[in-house]
Amino acid sequence: MNSFYVFSGKKIKRFFYICAAALLAAGVVYVERGNITVFSESPPSAIYSVPTEKKLIALTFDISWGEKRPGPILKVLEDKKVDKATFFLSSPWSKTHQDIVANIKNAGYEIGSHGHKHVNYSSLSSEEIRNQITTAGTILNELTGKEPKLIRMPNGDFDKRVLQVANDLGYKVIQWDTDSLDWKNIGVENIVKRVTTKAHPGDIILLHASDSCKQTHEALPHIIDALRSQGYEFVTVSELISQGSTEGKEVRDSAWLSDRLEDAAGL
Repeated sequence: MNSFYVFSGKKIKRFFYICAAALLAAGVVYVERGNITVFSESPPSAIYSVPTEKKLIALTFDISWGEKRPGPILKVLEDKKVDKATFFLSSPWSKTHQDIVANIKNAGYEIGSHGHKHVNYSSLSSEEIRNQITTAGTILNELTGKEPKLIRMPNGDFDKRVLQVANDLGYKVIQWDTDSLDWKNIGVENIVKRVTTKAHPGDIILLHASDSCKQTHEALPHIIDALRSQGYEFVTVSELISQGSTEGKEVRDSAWLSDRLEDAAGL
């Protein structure tokens, strides 16, 4: 008996997308194979998550422009009684939105630096990197009364040189393991699904409170409820780090490669 298999055009296209994404991921791993650090306690390194058996998780929010989104997000956190979260603030934005910075501070949330100019620091000289970090730190210190010791680089971009300069200045570079993709405005349901299915103990979750992210405040209540139902407790990034050794990686980790595969495959 002869057997025939019928493949739809959609399935074939999806298959080729997945293959192409897999090849791309393999290429990245090959090129970066000499730089990948699976686990490292020695600085300089970037922190993506903290290995822990406790169901602790850190919600983090980047803000670099706009004034429409921070208020609703702060209101959700207040209504849901989430009193621990970390906000990474751009210093130029902070200077022009001092009232919002004050609201974040007065609510008791942790404030980290999101740098000064919103450019890729790996493209700058070491002296320029130092100037960008110190300028941002000075401004945030003046506005909050406390010098930040955590920094998330603009666009999440860094290299070994950036890590070294930040470390020399006493900063910990904070990345994330779970990207909500709220910055793509992929829809409330998709944002919630990404966070709640990828979250794990010790995770650092990337969210945004800039005006370009129009769905974060709508997805946030569902994210909070879902994570609590899974037994998670919300803590600041600093509290998470204090739980133990951090997972330092100098380049994009396996979670990032997995995300790229999913994006390419349309999952």
